[in-house]
Amino acid sequence: MQILNLKFSLLPSPRYSMPMEEVLPPETETGAGFESARVHQFTVFMENKVGQLQHLVRTVEDAGCRVAALCINNATDAALVRLILSDPTQGRSLLEQQGFSYSEQDILAVELPRRSRHPLLAVTAAMLTAEINIHYAYPLLTRSGHPTLALYVDDIVLASQLLIRKRFRLLADSDLEK
Repeated sequence: MQILNLKFSLLPSPRYSMPMEEVLPPETETGAGFESARVHQFTVFMENKVGQLQHLVRTVEDAGCRVAALCINNATDAALVRLILSDPTQGRSLLEQQGFSYSEQDILAVELPRRSRHPLLAVTAAMLTAEINIHYAYPLLTRSGHPTLALYVDDIVLASQLLIRKRFRLLADSDLEK
């Protein structure tokens, strides 16, 4: 008969005393009980005509879906309207029902740090450290009242990992709910 000699230690394992980003592999984005730190953006293609924007906003808000962000890029004949909605699933359904032409993208929503005298500079400097391009940015209206910026970047995974490591707070779709 063989007797096993097992040693148990009450001291914490060195593996669990490391920062979380060293314990979890960098590819970890979501898992059980975790939500991706991204928000859905709808880009709606519209004719540049009087009343079109009101029709779009009324369609969304009359159904009880809140517009959390709005950005308009217009040209002579057409406009691209970027929307972030409180309920992307409902928003998608509404846009389809009303026949709007649209596309969807995942973007980052970053709360600007209150501890910084230059919060925009802090965000852009963080992106510069990893040479991540910001294609466009616009403000979000959040219930928390914290200034928040929507960012469309080259590499959303790397950008979100970098911002989290630099202690920025990233919002997800659930943070924008009614």
